[in-house]
Amino acid sequence: MSSQLLWFVFVFSIITFVEGNISIGGEGCSLNDLRGLTSFKAGIQIDSSGRLPKWVGHSCCKWEGIVCDNRTGRVTEIYLPGLISSDEFFFQSQMNGQLSPLITLLTSLEVIDLGGLVGLAGHIPSSIGYHLPNLRKLNLYGNNLTGDVPGSIGKLSKLEELLLHENRFSGSLPPSLGRLENLKMLLLYSNQFSGPIPDSFTNLTNLIHLDLHSNYLTGQIPDRIDQLQVLKELDLSNNSLRGKIPQSLTNLTSISVMYLDTNNLEGEIPFPSSFGQLPSLAFLRLHNNSLSGKIPPSFGYLVSLQRVSLANNNLSGAVPSSLGNLVALTELYLGGNRLSGQIPTSIGQLSQLILLSISHNLIQGPLPHEMSLLQNLQTLDLSFNRLELSTIPQWLAELPSLSRIFLAGCGIQGKIPEFLQTTPSPIQELDLSANNLSGSIPVWLGSLTQLYLLNLSRNSLVSNIPDTVTSLQNLGVLDLHSNKLTGPINQIFEIGKSFPDGSLTCVDLSDNSFSGGIEEIGMGAQCGIQFLNLSHNFLEGRIPITIARMISMQSLDLSYNELSFNLPEALANVSLLEKLKLQKNHFTGKIPIGFLELRNLKELDLSDNLLEGEIPVGEPLSNFPESSYSGNKGLCGKPLTPCKPRF
Repeated sequence: MSSQLLWFVFVFSIITFVEGNISIGGEGCSLNDLRGLTSFKAGIQIDSSGRLPKWVGHSCCKWEGIVCDNRTGRVTEIYLPGLISSDEFFFQSQMNGQLSPLITLLTSLEVIDLGGLVGLAGHIPSSIGYHLPNLRKLNLYGNNLTGDVPGSIGKLSKLEELLLHENRFSGSLPPSLGRLENLKMLLLYSNQFSGPIPDSFTNLTNLIHLDLHSNYLTGQIPDRIDQLQVLKELDLSNNSLRGKIPQSLTNLTSISVMYLDTNNLEGEIPFPSSFGQLPSLAFLRLHNNSLSGKIPPSFGYLVSLQRVSLANNNLSGAVPSSLGNLVALTELYLGGNRLSGQIPTSIGQLSQLILLSISHNLIQGPLPHEMSLLQNLQTLDLSFNRLELSTIPQWLAELPSLSRIFLAGCGIQGKIPEFLQTTPSPIQELDLSANNLSGSIPVWLGSLTQLYLLNLSRNSLVSNIPDTVTSLQNLGVLDLHSNKLTGPINQIFEIGKSFPDGSLTCVDLSDNSFSGGIEEIGMGAQCGIQFLNLSHNFLEGRIPITIARMISMQSLDLSYNELSFNLPEALANVSLLEKLKLQKNHFTGKIPIGFLELRNLKELDLSDNLLEGEIPVGEPLSNFPESSYSGNKGLCGKPLTPCKPRF
């Protein structure tokens, strides 16, 4: 009797399986496929692409984004990426809703592409690995998916691409992913994964691209990573990895991109140990770690390098002359270390170099004249070294491509050299701060019409701001703080505009002796300033009501001046304001009740003025400490002492 019952259960199971996969009316859509797709559609509330509303009837093989096997009638591909492109247009679509777990009913699926739909939420079905044995590509990137990556994915033995980046997945990386022997691309970056990188990942011997950056991964880089012999791109940056860089990395003969930056790695740079190692390495980032020791002379063996960053470590010693062998190099970042000695003359051999940054080191002068051979150099940053240049070498200003010059803290003395106005390539960024410059800001500065950044702060410049600065229509950042400048500041707000709200975003004129022009704030074309610091000057008058036009302002510092009159109600319109410092002036009257509308305000200082009356009750004003209001004898109310009742 029991054998008959077992036979009945077996036959019933076969019939159920066949019925679930049989096509409806011969139109190429099995019952299970139809059920899975309609469940997916039901989980989506908004589809800006308009594809899902067309999913009607039972002929799912004719639906947009669905591909079927002509022989079996089973669905093999769900292709609904967020980015829709054709020869005529690009369209970023969006689907808002939940990923249905019944998608696993489509047991013949080979491709799932739901990448970049932005609003797709939910979890990856935990049983996905048990139901989709033919899956080759699982693309769910650029969504709002959460939860763990299920370990059952390790059973998808045919999987070649697993793209889950730019979601909100969390938990540890499942070691079972190491069983995916056919995997070529594993992109899990920009999630919330934690814990170590599983050692089993080194079994993915067909992997070409591994990207785990921008997570919370800890532990060490697996020692056996050299098992990934066909790996071309490796990105483990922006995690919390620790320990030494494994020596085994030198055995990756195919690698062209290696990003290990922004971790807690320590020890010496272990590669290369001999010529011929890492022969294809073109892009190397090791910055923002705790690496120590010297840059190895063997570094010059990495002849394929095009871009390398070793910045912000604890590297010491001289810059090795062997770097001159890196003839393909276009960008070299060595800033923020303890490198010493002189720049080697071999630097002149880097004929393809576009950017050279050695700032914040202990490099000494003089600069080698061979640097004049860098005909393609566009950006040069030698700031804050021990160069003691005294003057800017004229050959530097004759470099045909140089447009961004950063020589802060280099011991430059005297006037700003006139030859800077006739450089072959128009200067776009110029930083000569923290030197010993004297004299006035030259009138010819107004001829640098491509200038975006000008930093002359922390010098001994005198006289007025020249009227010619109004010609700098592309100027975005202006820093003149800590000089001996005098006169009005109105020229800054009269700079012509190339953009609707003006070009300026950051202005610092603090610690000078300016005495006029405050009334021009918000009057001219420059209404897009986000950070404005005019503190520690001799500015007089009132804050104009036109400040209401400065709707992009996030930080305003007018402290330590001679400003007076009432605080303008119009300041309440600057709703993005996060920092407001008005202390040590002569403001009178009450604090405008409109200041309660400054919802983003995180730092406020109105101390040492002549303000009076009750501090408006409510957030954010009531949240600030007493020090924000102290020194105003007429003020009362929270957080100061309560106001006396009126009878």
